[in-house]
Amino acid sequence: MTRRDGIRRGPGRRLLAAAALAVAVPLAVSGCEETLGAGGPSGGASGGAPPARGDGNASSPLDNPDGTEPGLAAIGSGGDRAKARTLITKVATKGRGPKTGYERDEFGYAWMDSAPDVPFARNGCDTRNDLLKRDGEKVRYRSGSDCVVISLTLHDPYSGRTIQWEKAHAAAVQIDHVIPLSYGWQMGASRWRKPKRESIANDPLNLIPVDGPLNGAKRDSGPASWLPPNKRIRCSYGVRFAQVALKYDLPVTAADKKVMLGLCGG
Repeated sequence: MTRRDGIRRGPGRRLLAAAALAVAVPLAVSGCEETLGAGGPSGGASGGAPPARGDGNASSPLDNPDGTEPGLAAIGSGGDRAKARTLITKVATKGRGPKTGYERDEFGYAWMDSAPDVPFARNGCDTRNDLLKRDGEKVRYRSGSDCVVISLTLHDPYSGRTIQWEKAHAAAVQIDHVIPLSYGWQMGASRWRKPKRESIANDPLNLIPVDGPLNGAKRDSGPASWLPPNKRIRCSYGVRFAQVALKYDLPVTAADKKVMLGLCGG
């Protein structure tokens, strides 16, 4: 075959070109581990890119009962899943009450550093930045500060993806209340004294930095009506929901408890 430049390409050249193409195509298809840019879409809308491998620096909730360790690692072994079901079984149930009277301010102003009896309180840094530091990797701070986080890498347990976050696009990562405050209000927190409500709102056991749009989609749902898209950590999510409920003597709905048990094989 003669090319336009007048040079004749022999069979050997054609074979080399075909071999190069065969190598290039798999590389193009496999790509690299996707990261979500700040302000980017949630995991379910990112064009089908592969999830991040593993759990990053995350800890299993069974090994992290006070919430001071980062993330929400998957619970995989049969023995641990049995422990998870035993824990969830201890959670009381009741019907969900009305939302009447609920206001975010009933749980204190957002990210206060003075909530009673919770880890990280009164350390001179607000709760949101405490949680970003706890779960983030490659954390960078505002000049002159060891508190205000301006960028980080987050292995988001809810989507299973990695987010490169910058403070300029703050809403791309939000702090999820595992038991939403409105849910807690309807399940009995409306009768608590305000210090206890401030505690559950700022307790790291109840807080996980996650993909912002996914947190928005959750709203005040319990496990029966919303679960993280990342199926690997759903049992862990049920355990964390149970841990918060037990710590604060807060019941869940019967439907939510049934789902929580099912997430861990019960």
